[in-house]
Amino acid sequence: MLTGCRKKTRATVSEETRISEKTTALIRNPISEISCADPSIVKHNGKYYIYATVDPWGGDELVVLESSDFESWERKHIRWPNPEDCSSPTSRNDKVWAPGVIKGKDGRFYMYVTVHNEVWAGVADHPLGPWKNAKPDGTPLIRGNMFPEYHMIDAEPFIDEDGRAFLYWGSGLDWKNGHCFVVKLGEDMVSYKEDEIKDITPPNYFEAPFMLRKNGKYYLMYSNGKCTNGTYEVRYSISDTPYGPWKEGPESPILTTTGDSTTLGPGHHTVFSENGQDYILYHRIRDNSNGSLFRELAIDSLNFDTDGNISKVVPRGISGFMH
Repeated sequence: MLTGCRKKTRATVSEETRISEKTTALIRNPISEISCADPSIVKHNGKYYIYATVDPWGGDELVVLESSDFESWERKHIRWPNPEDCSSPTSRNDKVWAPGVIKGKDGRFYMYVTVHNEVWAGVADHPLGPWKNAKPDGTPLIRGNMFPEYHMIDAEPFIDEDGRAFLYWGSGLDWKNGHCFVVKLGEDMVSYKEDEIKDITPPNYFEAPFMLRKNGKYYLMYSNGKCTNGTYEVRYSISDTPYGPWKEGPESPILTTTGDSTTLGPGHHTVFSENGQDYILYHRIRDNSNGSLFRELAIDSLNFDTDGNISKVVPRGISGFMH
C-alpha cells in the first residue's frame, strides 16, 4: 500500500511541473463565464465537449460547451435528457444535473445523468447527439428508491484497462452519511445484476465519485463537505481493485478552499489527460450570498509524487496543454 508522508528531499512531479510552467497561466480560471457545475468532459475529432449542471441547482437541460482550444467556448443544446424521455414516478419530471459522459468501447458516447433522485442513461454517436435513452424500455438505470436511505445521484462511468465497465454513484441525505456504490456494467453499458451492487464507501466521502487508474493502482476521488460553502473539497483513496478496500491518500484532501477565497468550495470534478499530463476540471463557488448558489468551472494540473500519491492541487489555471 502507498502510505506515509513524502520525503522532503525527494522532488515531486508537481514541484518539477511548477518549475517548468510559465508563471502566467494561458488558460485562466474560470474557463467560462457561464455559471455551471459538476463537469464531465470528452474529446472528439480535436474538439472538447464539457457537460455540466446549470446553476442554480439544475435546470430543464444541461450546459454543454464546445471548444477546439479550451479557451473559446460555445454553448450547445443537445435536448436530452428531457421530461418526455426521462420521466418516472420517482423522477417527478424534475431538473437534470450531474452528467457523467464517456466514450465506450464501441465508439459511441454514453451519458449517466441525475434526474431528481435517480440515474438515467443516454447514448449517442456524437458528443452533440442526437442523444436517446440507452435503455430500450425507457426506464431509469438506477431507481431513486433502490436504497431509500441514500441519494441515488452523481453517477460516473469508468472503463478499466481490461475493458470492464463500472458505474460509481451515491450521496447522502441532509448533507450527511454519504455512501458510494459500484456495479459492473454489461457490454451494452446499461445492463447489470442488481445483486452485484456493492457499497464501497471510502473514508471521508460524501458524493461525486470519480475513478482513475494509474500505474496499477485505483484512485477513487470524490467530494466531501457541503457544496454550498467553503467546506466542499476533493479527496481521494487508493486500492488495488476497483472495489476497494480503500486507504485515504496522505495528501488528501488535495483541493480545498484557498486562504484568499479565490477558490471557494471546489469539488465535483473530473480528470482527463493531454500529452501525458493529467488535469482536474472542477467547479468552484462564484456566489453563494443570500441563499443563492452560482458556480464556475476551473482547471488545474493534477500531479503525482514519486511514491504514486496525488499531490496537492495548486489552483491557478494552466499554461496551456504540455507537449
